[in-house]
Amino acid sequence: MTKINARRAALSAALLTLLPLSAHATNGMNMEGYGPIATAMGGASMGYDNGTAAMMNNVATLGLMEEGSRLDVFFGFLGPDVDAAAGGQTANSGGTAYWMPAAGFVRKRDGVTLGLGLYGQGGMGTEYGDGSFMSMGYGLENRTELSVGRVILPIAFQATDRLSLGASLDFVWAGLDLRMAMSEAQFGDLITTRRGGTASGSLVTAFSGMYQPLAGPGAPISALNFAYFDFSNGSRFSGKARGYGYAGKLGATFRVNDRLTLGASYHSETRLGDMSTDQAVVRMGVTADFGAGSQNYDIPVTGRLSVKDFQWPATWSLGAALQATDRLLLVGDIKRIAWADTMQAFRMVFTADGSQANPLAAGFAGQTIDAALYQRWKDQTVYQLGAAYAWNRQLTLRAGINVADNPVPDQYLNALFPAIIEQHVTAGFGYAFNDLQSIDVSVQRGLRISATNPGNGATIPAVTSTHAQWNFQFIYSHRF
Repeated sequence: MTKINARRAALSAALLTLLPLSAHATNGMNMEGYGPIATAMGGASMGYDNGTAAMMNNVATLGLMEEGSRLDVFFGFLGPDVDAAAGGQTANSGGTAYWMPAAGFVRKRDGVTLGLGLYGQGGMGTEYGDGSFMSMGYGLENRTELSVGRVILPIAFQATDRLSLGASLDFVWAGLDLRMAMSEAQFGDLITTRRGGTASGSLVTAFSGMYQPLAGPGAPISALNFAYFDFSNGSRFSGKARGYGYAGKLGATFRVNDRLTLGASYHSETRLGDMSTDQAVVRMGVTADFGAGSQNYDIPVTGRLSVKDFQWPATWSLGAALQATDRLLLVGDIKRIAWADTMQAFRMVFTADGSQANPLAAGFAGQTIDAALYQRWKDQTVYQLGAAYAWNRQLTLRAGINVADNPVPDQYLNALFPAIIEQHVTAGFGYAFNDLQSIDVSVQRGLRISATNPGNGATIPAVTSTHAQWNFQFIYSHRF
């Protein structure tokens, strides 16, 4: 490598550490594909060279590239269209535009490919304003933004003329913002009937002793108007609560003949630490008599909150790429995502500060809440099919479909996490300016779908979530 190219590689690696990521996804919480070459073809990527996005797809396909170096600079736009409806009222999510940068650099020499990449894994985001029905008339914004990203160190090598093997070590981070209002019936369910989750801890015990429906007549609090979990920095690129960890990937490709290549990959479950923040607030809106007659009070309890054992699931993928003619490439993958192993419950542990600024919160100082919202997701099977047609030496046209089952049970569907899309149609193109420079573009449409949490009779109403999405990806590639 020349000194100029070495400086380019070093600069690219340095820039990777500066790029923020946020991704909002539609195969559950995964993106429907990674990199515009693959996403234009339904996300299928197991058996052909799809650039440095292979670090997120099948790392062994890096071994299919020609000798030399490649730098990919990527950005994506994600445009979810989400709303929630209950009791004749509809709330539209204001989270409609998210940008996602990424980059990757690889170098292949003597059959061995090494590199470095930064890519978004996936996530979810919704924003319901303080005037929606979800605010329950108290001006409470409901918002969630989950983003997961990876810095990836891949290696791929030619084991034989037909077999390519690959592996990667991934540094993983996750960020979460959450503003979630719960009604008296919803919070009470966590303590008593426990249909949708659980809540326990010394803060719950202290509150229950002051709450008439549980403690009986004479207790000062007659009604819980709302409970509100709040930790959010409002950033599009990083959450208030953050966690870090690692994962790994294995991959292989096998060239059956000059036309057909098979591929397989395994992405391990992550090992993420708790997502934590020291600047969380649990607010309790109550009607109470604290010695001055019955009044409404807003009690903000400040403290530390940790989201416990949030992990990204293992994924198994199999696929094939068939060069049907000199111009036509057909690809297809089957993917199995093990959501059931990781998405059983969303658990938060809150520990109140020892000193509270609000006098009404002083009795909760140092107390804890251990709350879990049931998720109980099912494992998800994803089918990815696509085709690429080389119109000429410069222009390649692509199209595909992505079909999956919905992993989220209706009973546990939360309007803040509507990861329910099942079908995508995709298209795109690649254009080579010369042998060294090219661009690739894809557009994906997540088809509109609705699902309804049936609620619990008159106390917890049914809520219908509707989700569609327009996504766009672009990559500039330079080979040297």
